Amino acid sequence: MGKIGRNDPCWCGSGKKFKKCHGPLGEDGPVATRMKRPDRRLQIMTPQTLPKMRAACRLAANILDEVCGKVQPGITTLDIDNWVLDLTLKAGAYPAPLNYPKGLTDPLNPIIKPGGFPKNCCTSINEVVCHGIPSAEDVLKEGDIVNIDVTCILDGYFGDTSRTVYVGTPSDEARLVTETARECLALGIAVVNPKNRLIDIGRAIEDHAKKFKLGVVQEYTGHGIGTIFHAEPQVLHYANKANDGELVPGMTFTIEPMINAGTWRTELDQSDGWTVYTKDRRLSAQFEHTILVTDDGHEILTLPG
Repeated sequence: MGKIGRNDPCWCGSGKKFKKCHGPLGEDGPVATRMKRPDRRLQIMTPQTLPKMRAACRLAANILDEVCGKVQPGITTLDIDNWVLDLTLKAGAYPAPLNYPKGLTDPLNPIIKPGGFPKNCCTSINEVVCHGIPSAEDVLKEGDIVNIDVTCILDGYFGDTSRTVYVGTPSDEARLVTETARECLALGIAVVNPKNRLIDIGRAIEDHAKKFKLGVVQEYTGHGIGTIFHAEPQVLHYANKANDGELVPGMTFTIEPMINAGTWRTELDQSDGWTVYTKDRRLSAQFEHTILVTDDGHEILTLPG
């Protein structure tokens, strides 16, 4: 699990040297979104860095697990945000979403307002796909579904995970979209090994969602993660040859399929620059884990324990 050298072949299979493709110099490579900034480099864990990555991911998982256990009708998403902040700070960590991206323009979401994200986690209710902003006005009610997305920075490493939770008893549609999203994540993770490729993750997720005529969000993706919040590679949740690449031992990235009850298309709330809705305002659910590619398979880093 060593680092890819600047003159080594790029992990994506383009045939170019890493420095000329996905490396820090970032010339045009074969993927749809090219990360040309030095802080977008591929994240490769080593035996020295992996313990810190595991610790950050385990912390995020434990925080998410504890907070999800408190979800019930009548609480607000601001309550959730406060719980996440308290648990994060008590662990000596920092909530990564707060003020992200610190005034910089993020090429994964160029519409982001310069002020940064205003809260400590994301809480996305019902038709909100992702990046929901916690608020005292958002009171959870019987039958809602809410995705809670937690990312911690611990000792310089990021751990990122999310889960969709039922608030009371869900409707049949809410149960279908949520359980399918859960299954899509599991199927995407199952194909992660050095013998497969990035496109296999997206294909496994897309094929399963299509069985139930559900939409797979395309505008928002999984991403490399380590000492950087959003890095290479982009991990699409649908099959796209333009964004394919090798799965290299030591790579760490998130898989986080967003599954919609209706269309896959989304709409950004222009008033806050963050909240993403389903285009048709039907339900959406998401689950997310941070994954390590191992020599013979994978390790889910964001399991509580």
